[in-house]
Amino acid sequence: MNALAARRRHPAAIAVLLLLGLLVTGGAYSFLAPKDAKAAAPTAAADAVAQGKDLFVANCATCHGVQAQGTKSGPSLVGVGAASVDFQVGTGRMPLPGPNVQAPKNKVKFNDEQIAALAAYVAQLGPGPSVPDSKYTTVLQPGTAENNKAIAEGGEIFRVNCAMCHNFAGAGGALTRGKYAPSLQETSPKHIYEAMVTGPQSMPVFNDMNLSPEAKQKVISYLKAQEAETNVGGLTLGNLGPVSEGLFAWVFGLGILIGCAVWLGKKAA
Repeated sequence: MNALAARRRHPAAIAVLLLLGLLVTGGAYSFLAPKDAKAAAPTAAADAVAQGKDLFVANCATCHGVQAQGTKSGPSLVGVGAASVDFQVGTGRMPLPGPNVQAPKNKVKFNDEQIAALAAYVAQLGPGPSVPDSKYTTVLQPGTAENNKAIAEGGEIFRVNCAMCHNFAGAGGALTRGKYAPSLQETSPKHIYEAMVTGPQSMPVFNDMNLSPEAKQKVISYLKAQEAETNVGGLTLGNLGPVSEGLFAWVFGLGILIGCAVWLGKKAA
């Protein structure tokens, strides 16, 4: 008994007991502790990229290539960014049903989750413009002096940089070789912002070095204020300027003159 007690009181026994306690505690913690979400399952971002790749291969690879490297039928998408995908797919311009001079706005073929997945897949192919922060796509409402000033500044920016193609009211206009600047009316603020940072079709790119995010917000606010403004002058004729006004004058003005001439001729007879 004395020998057994001596062994129990041996200095090494305390170290062994501490080591065993640490092993038991660590093992229990490893089994019972909550698992890290990143280690337990693929992240939501990884899932979105995987879903986006499947959608891309099924719907876009024919023109843009299996690796989005581009083909004779479509450009490379490496480096275009999530904003470009969100704009093109979110406005129904893509997938393009067939060869055309310009991709027109069309019925959207994917839901928001699928569009976000496609954007996530293309975004990881190379750096490019991202989907804008909602604070820069919030429309400033007229009424306060600060907002009125911002909207007026947005109108000035728009007239200097955009009105030559899109018309002063954003109603759109014709370009060369069958292309056109589309109407911006009834276009969501997010898509207007994305068009500015990605430059679709013949449109130039307005990055943050050209126009700050705050300046883009002012332009968007001006367009929405212009869209909501009551026209006190009567018929807008599409806000297309002298073209529609000249057509109106020719059709109705000449029609009235011809009618008067016929009436006077019958009266003289």
